[in-house]
Amino acid sequence: MELLGAEFFQRALIGGALIAVTAPLMGLFLVLRRLAMIGDALSHVSIAGVALGFLAGIYPIAAGLLFAVVASIGIEKLRRTYRTYAELSLAIIMAGGIALASILFTTGKGFNLNVNAYLFGSIYTLDVADLWVIAAITLVVLGAILSHRKELFLLAFDEDGAAVRGLPVRYFNLLISILTALVITAAIKIVGALLVSALLTIPAAISLALSRSFRQSVILVVAAGEFAVLAGLWIAGIWNLAPGGTVVLLLICMLMLALAARSRLPRW
Repeated sequence: MELLGAEFFQRALIGGALIAVTAPLMGLFLVLRRLAMIGDALSHVSIAGVALGFLAGIYPIAAGLLFAVVASIGIEKLRRTYRTYAELSLAIIMAGGIALASILFTTGKGFNLNVNAYLFGSIYTLDVADLWVIAAITLVVLGAILSHRKELFLLAFDEDGAAVRGLPVRYFNLLISILTALVITAAIKIVGALLVSALLTIPAAISLALSRSFRQSVILVVAAGEFAVLAGLWIAGIWNLAPGGTVVLLLICMLMLALAARSRLPRW
């Protein structure tokens, strides 16, 4: 109970609870659109922005956010260029992000370039400014999803059909990419850039294994994300473990249980 009274742990719980709503929710749309690996691509670009932020003396998350948004626009443009080989856009952006980050790390030798917190997550170091940024991103993402839920549903399952119906597919594809960039930038300090993709995809895998409808998928994906993040933080705090890694391993255990339960349930 002493842990719950600590301010750093309270901030961690608040930040984790917020990102556990948006990251799995965005991940569900990405998985349905066969873009599960976009998290890895944008997280590597975000780290390059974070490194530049440290070097330039500006707020690292702001720099990472700018880089991620620009990269998301680049991914969407490349996807339209290579429509038959859309996964090329992710590989190209990821390679560029890693290359730029490596150059910035080399340039930053001799400076106080502490990016480990963003690579592996450091949720216990969240400050009030970080919480405000995460809260603002959460409101923006949830507002966009709720206001365009019908269009995003149609786009996730039938992009060609959405285009035939006159839906501005290019606009909504770009919107999803930018929202994903926002979520990833908010999440990298919680679970780390190397693990952020797991927070996007594994809750989606859990919900898709158990749900019978899209509405059930949305409810289950948020529930799985919230349980994994909050329980993972609690376990990590008690046993002095790495929070990000604990959350991801807990998600994998939950996925294994979900798949085992699916095999015992009646066929859909």
